[in-house]
Amino acid sequence: MTPDPIFIKVCGITRVSDALHAVEQGATALGFVLWEKSPRAVTVDRAAEIIAILPSHVMTVGVFVNEPLDGIRSAAERARLTAVQLHGDEPPSYADVLDWPVIRAVAVNEIDNVADAWSLETALLIDNIDPVRRGGTGAAVDWTRAAGVARTRRIVLAGGLTPENVGTAIRAVHPFGVDVSSGVESAPGVKDFDKVTRFIVNARLAFQTVGADVPGAPRVHQRG
Repeated sequence: MTPDPIFIKVCGITRVSDALHAVEQGATALGFVLWEKSPRAVTVDRAAEIIAILPSHVMTVGVFVNEPLDGIRSAAERARLTAVQLHGDEPPSYADVLDWPVIRAVAVNEIDNVADAWSLETALLIDNIDPVRRGGTGAAVDWTRAAGVARTRRIVLAGGLTPENVGTAIRAVHPFGVDVSSGVESAPGVKDFDKVTRFIVNARLAFQTVGADVPGAPRVHQRG
């Protein structure tokens, strides 16, 4: 199957029904929070169970916070992840030694230093990062500043996105992709089907209007 050039990630997946619904509606990536302090945390085994029933073309992203490299490798192999998202204080060397595509979460006010330190092969996920919760706060980022970064490298826009504002955000920032968690939930880790559907529809419509300006997709490990 030809990979979908549009990157729409629904993160904080904890239930099979939510995963299948998101994919059916057109999500191209799903995120699994493998950090026990998150209200959306799942175990590696639970993530593996959900991933096992997904189509192979869907990118499955494990979200880690300050996990040692061996722990990331073990979890990625067991769950059959196709990408790794780093949400802690991990150094750029992680991307050099991991055998999976890496997405690096970064607060918009720290973007200049991080962008210089991480290679262009690493997609940057721009979020409003809480030092305790690390993500899923529902707080928006500065779209103007994010747009400046998007002109120079591949970014995934997160932070405060909802079905109502995602189209405006995409047209303002021109990101490579978008990532949503709390903006499509009825409770932490429980997705609202109607919100998920509307988010994906609105995101796809917006990407179709700016697609020519968005950088190409990252390499993806296909699951057999």
